[in-house]
Amino acid sequence: MDTLDKTDLRIVDALQTNAHMTSQQLAEVLNLSPSQAGRRKQRLEQDGYITGYVARPDPAKLGLTVQAFVQVQTATHTPETHQAFLSLTRRQPEIIAAWTLTGDADYLLRVICEDLAALNRLVQDILLPHPAVGRVQSQIVMDQIKADSPLPTKP
Repeated sequence: MDTLDKTDLRIVDALQTNAHMTSQQLAEVLNLSPSQAGRRKQRLEQDGYITGYVARPDPAKLGLTVQAFVQVQTATHTPETHQAFLSLTRRQPEIIAAWTLTGDADYLLRVICEDLAALNRLVQDILLPHPAVGRVQSQIVMDQIKADSPLPTKP
């Protein structure tokens, strides 16, 4: 599939709102037959437009009360440094998202921890001693004013 039509975009939009929608429910929203809706959904999944479905638990209810964004500047810029840092991010469950950046920082990490002591341990005991890391700067989230939102799909 090279491009998405309006119906495909409406399927993506509907599934971002409720990933549990059945083919029957999608059909009702889209004004299609359930088999057409199911085939289109399956095609979007097979072609990689929909990469998976996840639950979004409440971090606070799981005892994860501190969220932070951590900027990391590497000591050197080599493929080995990059791979070593990627390996580190994959091993740490507190790092829930990571991006490479332009500008002063090389990476931006989204981190969720139990408390400030856990964040401090992550920064002081894991990130800073790592040979790939040159500098770390963290910003603690005081309040999330907008939750992760669905991607814009409307043409």
